[in-house]
Amino acid sequence: MLTLTHALLAASLLAGPVSTDIALPAQPAPLHGTLLTPEAPTAVAVILPGSGPTDRDGNSPMGVAASTYRLLAEGLAEQGVATVRIDKRGIAASAAAGLEETKLRFDDYAADARAWAAEAASRTDQPCAWLIGHSEGALVALKAVEGGDDKICGLILLSGAGRPAGVVIREQLQAALPEPLKTQAFAVLTELEAGRTVADTPPALAALFRPSVQPYLISWLPLDPAVLLAAYDGPVFIGQGTTDLQIAVTDAQALAAADSKATLKLWDGVNHLLKTAPADRAANLATYADPALPLAPGVAEDVGAFIRAH
Repeated sequence: MLTLTHALLAASLLAGPVSTDIALPAQPAPLHGTLLTPEAPTAVAVILPGSGPTDRDGNSPMGVAASTYRLLAEGLAEQGVATVRIDKRGIAASAAAGLEETKLRFDDYAADARAWAAEAASRTDQPCAWLIGHSEGALVALKAVEGGDDKICGLILLSGAGRPAGVVIREQLQAALPEPLKTQAFAVLTELEAGRTVADTPPALAALFRPSVQPYLISWLPLDPAVLLAAYDGPVFIGQGTTDLQIAVTDAQALAAADSKATLKLWDGVNHLLKTAPADRAANLATYADPALPLAPGVAEDVGAFIRAH
């Protein structure tokens, strides 16, 4: 005979996780996100998005519609892990919270990550929240724990750079720019890394080095993810796909080398957006616009298993 208790349990399982739009008080306007809560969550994590106009689901008007963060949140919910996925300052529902470009600093994103961790823990009655940083979000997560924070359980670093941004940018410009523009760009980078603004930049480099964005670049370029990780004592999971066109396996290995206690997982045939994809560039990029394509097998499961084990 089906008891009332069994009926209620069955109903809760059929209902699935509960999705709730939430707001976090901030200046000049609140930040917004989605809390996805399974029945009786055993942990909670905040998913920090990558660079550019990437929203809480992992999509962007720049042609990305893969819904990576939504799919990751759903996969974690199946394992009893609640998540908060966020629109960062200036993006989507958090557009009004965007700061003037001249005032924005990398530390602002790190401070928001700490605030979201405390909010996520409070809303789910957990002692702390994990930070899941994807792409540039991995560096945000590393900066957020600098100096310690008892509301952050640990770090999940997915598709994250293992070297300072200046090193990566130089590699990209090396192949993309002709001389003498390349030499000029490298000179500007060197000045910014030293904390000095550059008034006279070539018009062809305005998109990258415009005066209004230089203070943000100065706050970002010197950050070394491996150094930040080496100074962190909490549990760390590093996940990297082998067919990632944007971040190399060597980046993940550099991060792992900085923390002997970290867990490194390389997913074979998985790209930057954590989808199964070939190394062929065109076929790989085609997955960026396919929300129907699931996350690669094992990605959400490995992340969830690490969180549950710690």
